Amino acid sequence: MHVEAKIQKWGNGLALRVSGVMRKIPGFQEGAIVDVEVTEAGLVVRKRQEPSRHPLPFSEEALLAELDEKSAHADLLAEPLPQELPE
Repeated sequence: MHVEAKIQKWGNGLALRVSGVMRKIPGFQEGAIVDVEVTEAGLVVRKRQEPSRHPLPFSEEALLAELDEKSAHADLLAEPLPQELPE
């Protein structure tokens, strides 16, 4: 798709308005975060790729699966002193 657009003044800066057919691009809605690549030839604007939900090789469920009171160090929790408890 080729779209002609005009760079316009916006406050103290410049803006390129995303309007018309460009508004129909999936992921380009109000508040969307985009990545802008600046080169000698101009600008390339791409919708931000969402990071994977589990970037680590394990999940929370896997980490917690084998925990019990001993392996989670619950036996090392401090007991409050009587003067630390509310009356």
